[in-house]
Amino acid sequence: MRMNVSNVEVGYDKKVIVNDLTIGIPDSQITTIIGSNGCGKSTLLKAMTRIIPHQKGQILLDGAEIQKKNTKELAKELAILPQTQDSAVGLLVEELVSYGRFPYQSGFGSLTKEDKEIIDWALKATNTDKLRNHVVDELSGGQKQRVWIAMALAQNTDIIFLDEPTTYLDMAHQLEILDLLKDLNEKENRTIVMVLHDLNHAARFSNYMIALESGNLVKAGTPEEVMTTEVLKKVFKIDAIISKDPRSNKPICITYDLIKGE
Repeated sequence: MRMNVSNVEVGYDKKVIVNDLTIGIPDSQITTIIGSNGCGKSTLLKAMTRIIPHQKGQILLDGAEIQKKNTKELAKELAILPQTQDSAVGLLVEELVSYGRFPYQSGFGSLTKEDKEIIDWALKATNTDKLRNHVVDELSGGQKQRVWIAMALAQNTDIIFLDEPTTYLDMAHQLEILDLLKDLNEKENRTIVMVLHDLNHAARFSNYMIALESGNLVKAGTPEEVMTTEVLKKVFKIDAIISKDPRSNKPICITYDLIKGE
């Protein structure tokens, strides 16, 4: 399932945030969007998942305009984990994950055998099955993030969007979440689209990267094509030294300086 963004403009009131953007999201790969704060990363993600409308252009999912899709049908094709999750006060882990089956239910129908099997699979895939009877609010940050990802998985969609899924997590939990997403991509063939701040994580775990600056596309391509001194200078106004990660063989930013006057 492939998504194509063509000449898209997104804004709030009269302020344009994403400007005449054209990109393609590769099928069955991990795509990461990078850029400085306020450059339009989250806005683009919200537009691609129809949380907010786009004013111009087209966003196509397998050739069909997402604006014209039925809401429940779209929720069967793509899932999103936003930057800030809704409150889950008092909910058990299994209850929260079951909400991912909402697009497949009619009226006030109870969970079917298939629903329960998919919920069990989502809990096991995220290593949260032993937490199913725990209260979500009492979990650690890393555990909570896994549970929210399990809910997104329970939607059983081909594409999963995540807005800064590693924010506020320590280094070990960040790697746990990113390893999980890599496994979902490689073992379940899920298309992953995410926003990350950590450039080295983005390069290490991505097949494809999109670099934005002030709502405009600077560069899209492989990590080797995007993680360059020239691109990072345009996007972040830094002078970066790029080398190769000896473990992942992907590009890595060793150090950088601010470019004065930029």
